[in-house]
Amino acid sequence: MSTPTVAFSELSKNSKRVAETLDRTQRVHITRRDGEDLYLTTARHDQQREETADITARLLAALVRSDAGERAILRALPSVFPWMRHLSADESKEFVAELIDATYDAAQLDVHANLHRVVVEWRATARILADPGLTAQLTRRLPDEDHGEVTAPPKDTE
Repeated sequence: MSTPTVAFSELSKNSKRVAETLDRTQRVHITRRDGEDLYLTTARHDQQREETADITARLLAALVRSDAGERAILRALPSVFPWMRHLSADESKEFVAELIDATYDAAQLDVHANLHRVVVEWRATARILADPGLTAQLTRRLPDEDHGEVTAPPKDTE
């Protein structure tokens, strides 16, 4: 089911109609001109999403605890993240471990940014590894020059 979209002004002018839509769909996308878009959702829908994330995190963690489960995850994840084919076996295992930790953070701590960060960072790594020229450029040995101690930047004084 697609999520209906309404303007913020529609929510303020016709909140009853938006609430009726919410009762039918459980989620409404609210667009705003002067800020980030919002999602209005029912408590039941939000609770179900949290439970889904928690179950997913627990399932992944349980699978990884066995050799067969870990192999199954490592075989299945490239269907979800096709760019994983550019990662080595060790890198793939590291990605899975970070993905599980971040999924737990999302489910248990309501911290979703970590999961997004893990996927974005590993996709960027795969993008570099997919380009031999870029890989060579970024992994080449640096000159043996010593540029001195790196100092911390001065603290802002406000």
